[in-house]
Amino acid sequence: MNDESFAAVPLRWVGPVRITGDTVDDSVDVPLATYESPLWPSVGRGARISTLTDKGVVATLVDDRMTRSILLEADDAYTAHTTVGQLRDRFPELQRVAAGSSRFARLIDLHHQITGNLLFLRFEFTTGDASGHNMATLACDHLMNHILATMPGLRYVSISGNYCTDKKATAVNGILGRGKNVVTELLVPREVVEKRLHTTARQVAELNIRKNLIGTLLAGGIRSANAHYANMLLAFYLATGQDAANIVEGSQGITHAEDRDGDLYFSCTLPNLIVGTVGNGKDLSFVDENLTRLGCRADREPGDNARRLAVIAAATVLCGELSLMAAQTNSGELMRAHTQFERPTASIPTATIGAQP
Repeated sequence: MNDESFAAVPLRWVGPVRITGDTVDDSVDVPLATYESPLWPSVGRGARISTLTDKGVVATLVDDRMTRSILLEADDAYTAHTTVGQLRDRFPELQRVAAGSSRFARLIDLHHQITGNLLFLRFEFTTGDASGHNMATLACDHLMNHILATMPGLRYVSISGNYCTDKKATAVNGILGRGKNVVTELLVPREVVEKRLHTTARQVAELNIRKNLIGTLLAGGIRSANAHYANMLLAFYLATGQDAANIVEGSQGITHAEDRDGDLYFSCTLPNLIVGTVGNGKDLSFVDENLTRLGCRADREPGDNARRLAVIAAATVLCGELSLMAAQTNSGELMRAHTQFERPTASIPTATIGAQP
């Protein structure tokens, strides 16, 4: 008996989103797979705003790396400490070992923590167009075997020591980076803010401070100050074949807003976007079709398609974040939207992903 089946999730394309910057210069429709039907018109409103500005969403890709931390036991803290110094001296050798594990894995940095006689080594890689989970783990298998074979006083504990950090809300990813780090910015003219968003730049900037910054501080948020990045990321990840659990660290990001003489400067910083255009899940027919339509199946240099996808994801987040923040400046607007779009669900035409024939 075959127990494999597929869960049907409603999917709709919204947009186009106008994107410029150092990675993408394009107008792109984006696919969102979600049960939260108000998300489509909300992101759609933000997308429409992007087409009414001079540059659209300006996206800057700041960094790109995948990480895996291994955990070793040393004879004592001194052995762990001296090991780190030797590893740094032999870094080119470690790079050759990592490169032997894959055509695309490239070791670019190493960080460490020592607790008692435990040595946590956080290796950082570029991984081409793959999100890189498995590629980084395989490279770390090679590196760990090499380290244990050539450096005395060390023993295996785990291939993952949680200092990576994968699918958990931590500070280290925001500080050191994991995945694609993308900063998106949008400057919305006063008349567009008032006519399309039904608010003012001052109201949005003030709400961002009181809600996203102070509210999140009171809640004990970890390197995160936003309204709902996870909503857009989950919908985008499901539509493009990503590991959806990575929205845990992916949704850690900061929204920044300023009133510039009535114009609204609005920015979303997402330091932990973990996406890929090749690898597990990307061979499903609907994923392949969606990635092709997004322009992420083109013949480019290794890594460029994944970086394009990350920038589109980040721009999508900004569109949804801007729309919700504007809505929440008006009493009752959020609930009216949910009542309007969630109650009569039978009238909402959608495609589905993963539906069985």
